[in-house]
Amino acid sequence: MSDDNFIDLFRQEGQEIIKLANTISNNDVLKLVEKIKNCKGNILLTGCGTSAMDAKKATHTLNVIGVRSFYLNPSDAVHGSLGVVDSQDLVIFISKGGSTKELTSFIENIKKKNAYIITITESPQSVLAKAANMIVKVKVDQEIDEFNMLATTSSLAVISLFDVVACILMKKKNFNKKNFLANHPSGDVGERLNKEVS
Repeated sequence: MSDDNFIDLFRQEGQEIIKLANTISNNDVLKLVEKIKNCKGNILLTGCGTSAMDAKKATHTLNVIGVRSFYLNPSDAVHGSLGVVDSQDLVIFISKGGSTKELTSFIENIKKKNAYIITITESPQSVLAKAANMIVKVKVDQEIDEFNMLATTSSLAVISLFDVVACILMKKKNFNKKNFLANHPSGDVGERLNKEVS
């Protein structure tokens, strides 16, 4: 692969995210923001494989802006961790295909607890989508690997969704630099905030 081809891969991934901005439902994104903002309990995100990494990134981003969020490990969920879920919680399933067995195995248990379920998927007809109270469709046309199978662009798309959600929530919550510093006092971000807030 030539250097030019490497650059093209960056361009392809960026173009897919631009296309997502034109295809994702504005209403769904705003509804997701409101559901997270108004949640009286905890925000629990879950997923398997690369979707687990996306869920963990989204959890961290929400925590930084003061939204109480946790990653729910699917294998631990069915071995007792479902005990953390109650009717005031929001449970977000992230699954590209929407039928991952490790996730579908306990979605009925979540429903019995009357938690509000949101599924982030590219497949609105999937098992997880049909079981959810709300669906946000996140679909890209092309992964950037040669087989169109490696979760590359699709993973970035989910992370981008939660980045956008977090930025909207920051404005709605009047989240300021002082709040930011309280949650992120270390690293380069903490140093910069210390200088700007003091």
